[in-house]
Amino acid sequence: MNLTPMRYKSYTWPHNPRVYSIDFQRAVALHKVPFGRYQLQDLGMGHRVMEGEGEFAGPGAYVEFQKLACIFYEDGPGLLVHPLWQAANAYFVSLRVEQAPRPDYVRYSFAFWEDYGLYDGLAVRTGERALTAGAEAPGGQTARHRVVKGDTLWTLAGRYGVTPAELVALNPQIKNPNLIQVGEEVRVR
Repeated sequence: MNLTPMRYKSYTWPHNPRVYSIDFQRAVALHKVPFGRYQLQDLGMGHRVMEGEGEFAGPGAYVEFQKLACIFYEDGPGLLVHPLWQAANAYFVSLRVEQAPRPDYVRYSFAFWEDYGLYDGLAVRTGERALTAGAEAPGGQTARHRVVKGDTLWTLAGRYGVTPAELVALNPQIKNPNLIQVGEEVRVR
């Protein structure tokens, strides 16, 4: 049986994760009544929790995991299309590396929570990211980002629409891609 590949937002898995689970929840209230009796009240469906495990293997496995991690760092819900589950608007709430990753093998787990869309406001972050002059530069001009607390090359890659590998290539001064310092300027274009 040939299943369509799983996808979320702009990411498509090269092969489907090996383990899937889905947790359907219903909220129910229990009301005690006299003489040891009780009454149940159906409060409606809760959110579905969709979880799974998989691995990327072969040359570029860690790079593939980095692409998935960039999608994890994007804000807001997105369309989750799964070969067996019905499509859902969902939040990517968990991404976990299950063992020390190697360049040719990464085992991971993930979780998505379904969004019913009852809340359409966005939480506002305090301390929005500071951009240096030229960060909004059009076309092929150089753009730079001043690192603030919480920034990683993965989050910057997702924000500016480049791959982590491209950011490393643009910034030879960064000796360890997993460690960037607050206040450091990172070239993003």
